Amino acid sequence: MQAIVMTETGAPEVLVAREVGEPRPGEGQVAVRAEVVPVLYPETKIRAGAFPFPAPLPEVFGFQAAGTVVDIGAGVDRGLLGARVVASTNGFGSYAELVVAEADSVTVIPDELTTEHAAAILMPGSVALALMQTAAVAAGRTVLVEAAATGVGSCLTQLCAAAGVRVIGTAGGEQKAGLARANGAHEVLDHTAPDWVGQLADLLAGGTIDVVFDSIGGDSLTPLLDLITPLRGRILSYGWLDGAPAQLGVTDLILRGLTLTGCAGTAWLGEVARQRSAALTASAQGLLTPVVHSVLPLAGAAAAHRMLEDRVAFGTVLLRP
Repeated sequence: MQAIVMTETGAPEVLVAREVGEPRPGEGQVAVRAEVVPVLYPETKIRAGAFPFPAPLPEVFGFQAAGTVVDIGAGVDRGLLGARVVASTNGFGSYAELVVAEADSVTVIPDELTTEHAAAILMPGSVALALMQTAAVAAGRTVLVEAAATGVGSCLTQLCAAAGVRVIGTAGGEQKAGLARANGAHEVLDHTAPDWVGQLADLLAGGTIDVVFDSIGGDSLTPLLDLITPLRGRILSYGWLDGAPAQLGVTDLILRGLTLTGCAGTAWLGEVARQRSAALTASAQGLLTPVVHSVLPLAGAAAAHRMLEDRVAFGTVLLRP
């Protein structure tokens, strides 16, 4: 079968199309004939070596794939045979025509949802739902969604707007700002503009931000601290598009009575996994609308990674085996 193999850590070109043997499901596993494979931003960091790859190289790359269950291992409910699912792997093996995953890691796709849309929404939708649950934001409050035109940012914007929350989004450039507005952001600022924090202060007109969904990290939060509601303001830090977590000290938070929740690590990923089915259901109900930027052949994996790293994708990039 055709698959994309990561030969070593490095630039997107380390993702190489190869013919490999078909995997077989073991006990508690299923085999999924992949129809589409979502290219996820965290995958670009793992490929580049920012985080360790969970298997010896070379190995078939990829976290998720959507398609039809065509084989099952011992101990698996036979009712899964023929089901359309999104499969989540143990960190490798999904950029392929046939994907093996643990049976308890697959999410059945509702009939109302296409396979492509399910693949595009599962990761960003489940992360956004976990963030919403953690933030416990109420109607009438004000939130700041950094990078509101990204996958997770778009889902957060849709969910907050539907909940009656005032959403101030940030986006890099007018085209992405338009996408953020289409998702329900009430105001959008260009976070690449040097005076964007001053513009935010003007927008607030003496008011404050109750919750910051921080997906950029780095130094992006420092100039915002005095615009967050004292004593009850909350920061949820995830994503780290700048390549590092928010560079804040404990004193920065204590003197303002703010809390920062780190949304990363094993426990957090467990919270996200518990939202997978809810994310597909929300999309089937029209509460979350995925945006598919493009669909490339499986051999275009390196090009897809380049698109994400260069921030030129306006939505999810899918690969089609």
